[in-house]
Amino acid sequence: MTSATPIGAHVPTGRGLAAHAFPYLCEIGAETLQVFVGNPRGWRAAAGDPEQDERFRALCDEHDVPAFVHAPYLVNVGSPTEQTFRNSVASVVHNLKRGSEIGARGVVVHTGSSVTEGNVDAAMSQIRDGLLPVLDALDDDSPQLLLEPTAGQGRSLCAGVDDLEPYLDVLDRHPKVGICLDTCHVFAAGAPLDEPGGMAATLDRVVEIGGPGRLQLVHANDSQDVRGSFRDRHERIGRGRIGEGAFAEMIAHPAMPGVAVVLETPGGADAWIDDIARLQDLRDRR
Repeated sequence: MTSATPIGAHVPTGRGLAAHAFPYLCEIGAETLQVFVGNPRGWRAAAGDPEQDERFRALCDEHDVPAFVHAPYLVNVGSPTEQTFRNSVASVVHNLKRGSEIGARGVVVHTGSSVTEGNVDAAMSQIRDGLLPVLDALDDDSPQLLLEPTAGQGRSLCAGVDDLEPYLDVLDRHPKVGICLDTCHVFAAGAPLDEPGGMAATLDRVVEIGGPGRLQLVHANDSQDVRGSFRDRHERIGRGRIGEGAFAEMIAHPAMPGVAVVLETPGGADAWIDDIARLQDLRDRR
């Protein structure tokens, strides 16, 4: 049985989810994992391998490992380009389907950009029109769609925690919508995670906006750049501008039991082994 706050990483799928991703999780000492189920920088809807899917799902169930899917980076449901909008909705549908097939708890999607000046209202209306039918079609066993605020670059529709409020509202606070908080993103967008109490206050605000249980996943990433930089450059835990103290606050926060923590930090397996162990130590010595 894993911890109530399992800690892991985004892992490569290599030869397959069961043949490669799950053994990789074991190798790095992870308790949860996030994967891509296709090309993260393309639109093609990759079909799964039913045998790998079944074995992976069984392994996750047997070892109580929460799994998450990250949708492709191209997804932008707020795009003013019709083809990008259609491709984005189709990609969300496909990734939710694949998430269901592998037993994933949630599918992470970036909250997107209005792209052009003055397009925010139209973009938000488009997000409502595009995503609400998708959410209504999900059943109780389907993964949640997890909204991940961006670092504020470009004309972001949701950069930082406060922007989650109108985003959730436009989706009618649908019960199948959850939140994925990326610590590097919200720090780049201005959250004072580098100050004592800053991480705790940020998580308090997430709960205030989303309500209990809406936060489902944290991408635990330190930042190479200063607060408010609008730059999404991840760093290893405790080696960046956010600092280890903020992650200790995060782990100790009362909203975190039941929330998975996934690293997207640089360095590969050796670095992840160290960073996962560091976060697990912060959790276990509380």
